Amino acid sequence: MKKILYVVIISLAFMSSLSMKAQSYNQEKTALTNFLVRLYENAPFDGVKAVEDYDNSYLMSVVKLDKKKYNSDSVLNRVASVKAMSQASRYLNGANISSEMIIHTSEKSNGCFDTEIIENIRENSSGYVNMLEQLTNFQADDGEWVFIFLSPLSIK
Repeated sequence: MKKILYVVIISLAFMSSLSMKAQSYNQEKTALTNFLVRLYENAPFDGVKAVEDYDNSYLMSVVKLDKKKYNSDSVLNRVASVKAMSQASRYLNGANISSEMIIHTSEKSNGCFDTEIIENIRENSSGYVNMLEQLTNFQADDGEWVFIFLSPLSIK
């Protein structure tokens, strides 16, 4: 009987320690999220920043999108994810960007001119950003949605 009671007490102590670790991790992540949202709201930007908390360094990628342009929330989230990975890849690995502008004008029979402008932008980047996690998203004051993505930086 004493052995069973001993095993039950040890099991309960072990499970309570696991739940405390999970709770503290969640609290740390919530505190980091709140800090990054305040950082953004203090000085809004669209792009990539390296940020630090007390123990870690992170690469933060912020994407701002107009929700009206997308059919569904899943499309909006996917576009935000792809743009965030593109920004982070450009920041870490660099990119080659070339642009070409074609201006085509034609004259109508009434003497007016029609102008058509075509701009081709090509971007090549080598590299892949691993572990870019969507931390949060919220609606900004101007009505657009802000997505914050985060990846831990390993400084060597």
